[in-house]
Amino acid sequence: MSSIDLGCRHTIKSHGASVARKHRHDWLILLLLAGIEVILNIIHPFYRFVGKDMMTDLKYPLKDNTVPVWAVPKTDSTGDAQLYAVLLPIAVFLLFYIRRKDIYDLHHSILGLLFAVLITGVLTDAIKDAVGRPRPDFFWRCFPDGVDNYDRWGDVICHGKDSVIKEGHKSFPSGHASWSFAGLGFLSLYLSGKIKAFDRRGHVAKLCIVFLPLLAASLVAVSRVDDYWHHWQDVFAGGLLGLVVATFCYLQFFPAPYHTEGWGPYAYFRAVEESRSNSRPVNASEVEVANQQPSRSGNPFMPESPENSRRSLVDVESGKI
Repeated sequence: MSSIDLGCRHTIKSHGASVARKHRHDWLILLLLAGIEVILNIIHPFYRFVGKDMMTDLKYPLKDNTVPVWAVPKTDSTGDAQLYAVLLPIAVFLLFYIRRKDIYDLHHSILGLLFAVLITGVLTDAIKDAVGRPRPDFFWRCFPDGVDNYDRWGDVICHGKDSVIKEGHKSFPSGHASWSFAGLGFLSLYLSGKIKAFDRRGHVAKLCIVFLPLLAASLVAVSRVDDYWHHWQDVFAGGLLGLVVATFCYLQFFPAPYHTEGWGPYAYFRAVEESRSNSRPVNASEVEVANQQPSRSGNPFMPESPENSRRSLVDVESGKI
């Protein structure tokens, strides 16, 4: 069943304001999550013990990011503005809206996407601050001149830039990987539902479209290891975290992609059912039964006289009826 068959159009102009009002509390929660995310990036992570014998795995060169500054949705102390995991899915959502004119699909897809990336961001940065795992290039962050120094317990005494050292304790899990799999994983689920990838017709070519966003997210995650900003365990955990959160957020608004109605949001089908029930014609048999109800005059075909009506009212007031 397609939206064309149903003959329903719910546009921004006709239903946008009412849909937004209905979900105003969800948007307020998004603002709260954004505030928490900012706080998590301001506070200092746990500075765990780093001894001299641990530096063997932490002496990789300090490199710039392969993924450019403008490319990925959160802004952190590295200066990375992670945009592709949000803007690219929203562009796809808008294309489907132009084609179908369904405000429920557009609103819920954007809301679900933002929840996916913000919940992922809060979880990722909370874990980062709690774990405080050193990055693979921690040595050069701590000792930019290459001269190491340790206290009497064997812990490092860093003399590098404070912001660089602070970022050096945020290795686990990878934020690039988690945000990428949250945003692009949500997009992959969205596309699989829209193109009916699991309709049991055996069109394997559809899976290429479904896997394309996941491939992009995977390449971003691999770049974090190549740049020596993360250990492989960091990107694996981050990618898994983002994908799990994206799945939960998607299923809040859309049926599973393999469902027969997986191409549209729950709210759309509810709106269609309400529209059908409101426009349902009166059954002819119901009209006939109503017309055949006998009146108090005893003649079903004659209207009740005013005198009988007054008598009935007196009977009701006196308790006879």
